[in-house]
Amino acid sequence: MSDIANRGLVLLGCGKMGGAMLAGWLDGGLPASSVTALDPNPSDWLKSTGVHLNADLPADPAVALIAVKPQMMGAALPALQALGGDTIFLSVAAGTSIAAFEAAFGSEAVIIRAMPNTPAAVGKGIAALVGNSNAREAHMALAEDLLGAVGQTVRLDTEAQMDAVTGVSGSGPAYVFHMIEAMAEAGKAQGLSPDLAMKLAKATVAGAGALAESADETPAQLRVNVTSPNGTTQAGLEVLMAEMPDMIARTVAAATDRSRELSRE
Repeated sequence: MSDIANRGLVLLGCGKMGGAMLAGWLDGGLPASSVTALDPNPSDWLKSTGVHLNADLPADPAVALIAVKPQMMGAALPALQALGGDTIFLSVAAGTSIAAFEAAFGSEAVIIRAMPNTPAAVGKGIAALVGNSNAREAHMALAEDLLGAVGQTVRLDTEAQMDAVTGVSGSGPAYVFHMIEAMAEAGKAQGLSPDLAMKLAKATVAGAGALAESADETPAQLRVNVTSPNGTTQAGLEVLMAEMPDMIARTVAAATDRSRELSRE
């Protein structure tokens, strides 16, 4: 990321996602002096990082990363409109299309849209990227380097896939968190203390996820591996598998549909 260190990076918005990414970059060796952060309500942590905070922007930064909420976009984007033509505009905001950024920054601007997720806060996120027609391989590679500081990256074939990505991985952590809540409540109903039930539920989901990611077997095979015929796991799965596939399909569809709606608002 030497180009960023030399030319600078502008971070528009430093909430949970922007802050997680900034922490990853700084931990990875990006000098704080190379970053200019714009945030109307900076946290104490952001103030302590040493980045340029709400200062004049560099004339031609390598990247301007847009991490504000969609409803704040109209008020926030004008701050970036004076940047040089070689700047990569990288958005991690849900529901704002590439076309909207082209309208704000011009048809010649390099726009890359990404959808990360909240496990980025612990370096375990995954982000999907897609660029406009001006985004070349070097631009995409630089965006991947930035997002790779907080997790994995994948590239999409078309922007139309971004709504489904939002429904699966963008919103997906909340589905898993709710599953943890539900498992803990079920454990309490079966006689476990609240603290013990929650500890078991958290560790089980975290461990199963780590195993699914690292194992050579598919998740389906891992499920078979722990399901003894006529055993306890089979008894539980007979309930879960009767309802969960349809419920998850409807959940992801609802989130995907809402993502499409946001892009039209």
